Amino acid sequence: MNEHLVILDFGSQYTQVIARRIRECNVYSTIVPFGAPAKEIAASKPSGLILSGGPASVYAPKAPMPDQGIFTLGIPVLGICYGVQLFAHFLGGKVERGQKREYGKGTLTVKDLTCALFRNLPGTLQVWNSHGDQLTDLPPGFAPVATTENSAYAVIEHHEKKFFGLQFHPEVAHTPRGREILANFVHGICRCGRNWTMRHYLEQAVEVVRAQVGKERVILGLSGGVDSSVAAALIHRAIGDHLTCIFVNNGLLRAREPETVRQVFGRNFQLKLQCEEASKLFLARLRHVSDPERKRKIIGRTFIEVFQTATRRAGKAKFLAQGTLYPDVIESVPIAGNPAALIKSHHNVGGLPKRMKFELVEPLKCLFKDEVRQLGLELGLPREIVYRQPFPGPGLGVRILGEVTPDRCALLRKADTIVVEEMKTSGWYYKLWQSFAVLLPVRTVGVMGDERTYDYTIAIRAVESQDGMTADWVKLPYDLLEKLANRIINEVKGVNRCVFDITSKPPGTIEWE
Repeated sequence: MNEHLVILDFGSQYTQVIARRIRECNVYSTIVPFGAPAKEIAASKPSGLILSGGPASVYAPKAPMPDQGIFTLGIPVLGICYGVQLFAHFLGGKVERGQKREYGKGTLTVKDLTCALFRNLPGTLQVWNSHGDQLTDLPPGFAPVATTENSAYAVIEHHEKKFFGLQFHPEVAHTPRGREILANFVHGICRCGRNWTMRHYLEQAVEVVRAQVGKERVILGLSGGVDSSVAAALIHRAIGDHLTCIFVNNGLLRAREPETVRQVFGRNFQLKLQCEEASKLFLARLRHVSDPERKRKIIGRTFIEVFQTATRRAGKAKFLAQGTLYPDVIESVPIAGNPAALIKSHHNVGGLPKRMKFELVEPLKCLFKDEVRQLGLELGLPREIVYRQPFPGPGLGVRILGEVTPDRCALLRKADTIVVEEMKTSGWYYKLWQSFAVLLPVRTVGVMGDERTYDYTIAIRAVESQDGMTADWVKLPYDLLEKLANRIINEVKGVNRCVFDITSKPPGTIEWE
């Protein structure tokens, strides 16, 4: 394996952010469970090791503990928050509950600017803290490097062993120079180059898929979204006509979605594409259903039923491909005992019935969303596909509040098309994580052409986010909002009012259902 860093996950919700920051240094990083045997870690020949933060206290009875052998691997180690406390716990120091907790912004004062972590950085830095425990005695061989208002040992170093500990979180955006600190560890201390690129990953991924699949056939559920599209293009490059893509029209898709998929993949990429028309079936099963969770379950079950029938028509295949991403895996299941809390379930992780006897091919499961987009460009996918905004698996079914009907689908589809058109024309579409229309189960009185109306309300949602885990509403220009409202009300029959959603995540979610 080429140069890479291993991250031991102790349950921090920021662990995957650490991985992202290392990859931004053009060095591959991988997250492994906190208890991974030191021998297994050594076998992969990492250039360095990072110990993540976590919610536990090292002195707690059931605190997650690593294999002590990680401290004898002879490679640089960086401990972050809980990770730095592990140095004290295992190597002879002491950790106690702090008299004052440190949460949020703090000021780091670097006492020893010769420390390699702070190369080309000033002596005073803004950092972000999130801890209640602190080091009170350093292990033998360690020296203090920096302090914060409440931590005498905010940064520590064992110069000979190249062990470094940070009580704050360098990976988060609230530590503005944190990326430089991590880059100093990756390049200056671990001596890694800048060799990991999407082109390099593509070459490796193609070989991995070929080795896994051999001469067997693969089936992939193609939705037209970024993830499944990139997975389809990658696997097709690896095995050609041994891949069959199945596209299911559930009647809840964006405007012209079936035509776009046929054009891009059937004609341009010349993939084997099997299109299933199931709109009537989905909409019939959603009749009189208003509860959002019931809608999701009905859509999910029906999709599996339709997809399973379609796979039989497609012919015998050993493998099923999915566009599962790294955040999907991390958020959906505790990885091999990882103490992190379960955040949410994803439709493409562990959702297949046992009777579908496929082995999985998941070529994107080690990538984040922005990396998948880069990979899509390397594969030659159109920018309109690669940079399209995320679309929920249940489609318009969770953007129509209340009962889903053909008429309401048509109404929302027209409104959403206007939102997409105007966001692209104004240049805002590719700046945001998502922007879309929601049909509310609210009818209001209006006046159009001197006549009374009693029609539906459309909510416009626009959010910015890095990964969808948190999001903030976007302050769109008033003239753009005015144009959106005017077009929707004038062009979409059945709508007489528009509202703008100014809720962040949390406390809300990005989608309304």
